[in-house]
Amino acid sequence: MSKPQQQTSDIALFKNKLGEYKHLIDEDIATYSKHIQQTTLQQYGSSARLVTDSYLDILERGGKRIRGSLVMLGYEMSGGKNREMILQAARAIEMIHAYMLIMDDIQDRSLTRRGGPTAPVMLAGYHRKNHLAGDAGHFGIALSLNAMGIGNHAAQMILANLNAPEVLRLNVISILNRSLVVTAHGQTNDIMNEVVATVDEEAVERVLEWKTAHYTFLNPLHVGMVLAGADCQATDAITDYAIHAGKAFQITDDIMGIFGSEFESGKSPMDDMREGKRTVLSVYALEQTKTADKNFLIQMLGNKNLTPAEFERSKDIIIGSGALKYTQERAAMHVEQALSALDNHTKRWTPEGVQFLRGLGQYMLTRTS
Repeated sequence: MSKPQQQTSDIALFKNKLGEYKHLIDEDIATYSKHIQQTTLQQYGSSARLVTDSYLDILERGGKRIRGSLVMLGYEMSGGKNREMILQAARAIEMIHAYMLIMDDIQDRSLTRRGGPTAPVMLAGYHRKNHLAGDAGHFGIALSLNAMGIGNHAAQMILANLNAPEVLRLNVISILNRSLVVTAHGQTNDIMNEVVATVDEEAVERVLEWKTAHYTFLNPLHVGMVLAGADCQATDAITDYAIHAGKAFQITDDIMGIFGSEFESGKSPMDDMREGKRTVLSVYALEQTKTADKNFLIQMLGNKNLTPAEFERSKDIIIGSGALKYTQERAAMHVEQALSALDNHTKRWTPEGVQFLRGLGQYMLTRTS
């Protein structure tokens, strides 16, 4: 099979398997959500149900379920056979993701998430609709903090009670929380990058690794592998792949954050500019542009009142600076390094698992959502 044919085959397997995992996870989450809604109302009343519903709304909107799918993949490619147990673990990791999304939306003051209102917006809307006392915005944020806390702790309980040996459960909970600490430091650096005068590419790379690579790729794969009984050598072997794949994933996500469509991504393409998000794309553009365009771009990054016309001019400046081409090349470089790292350890895992990871890497260079 030629290289292009092999790449097509790898991507096709990845998409098919991801679709299978997503279907299983979505069904499991839907069943779990109904149970939680009923028990919350019975045990804690309608106010608690309101908060829980806002969390479950974000959880059930889905997305690609890449994190939960990587939990299942890491488990199965390491020889794991208990589909029911690993599906519960995948649900827990997706619940952690929903918790993190709500936190991110609070910090970024985002209005939409996955094609719908964010948790703070939903809860503030409830406040206004029912003419409650006090400030609706603060109410929305306050209860969103409760919602994400409930989701986080419920997810941790699921992991603590998995049908797996105690030593593996403890190891998984430790891995998860260690990853969340790293991610929190990545998020801190990401926020700081938005408010300091200058940011270099090295600072952005740290965020790519700490915020995305650990959280989206390394942690889910390690969770699944450990639950299958994989040893430290096996989990170490996947690390380089996960770090580079995670960086490529975020770089392509940042490209879509500016050049993608709201229909495909579920959020406004102007959000990243309005937040002042510092990415490889924006940092390189600022380094390469001349004074007038550079000053304009600086003024637009973090401009909450950014207009469509200003956004279009900003995109033209980014393209003209060579930043889009450069960023695409950086993503391709990380994919190449991820696949090279994977090729060094293929005998450790099932052929289908290796092909999935290879297809995932190749897919990232063509993704639109």
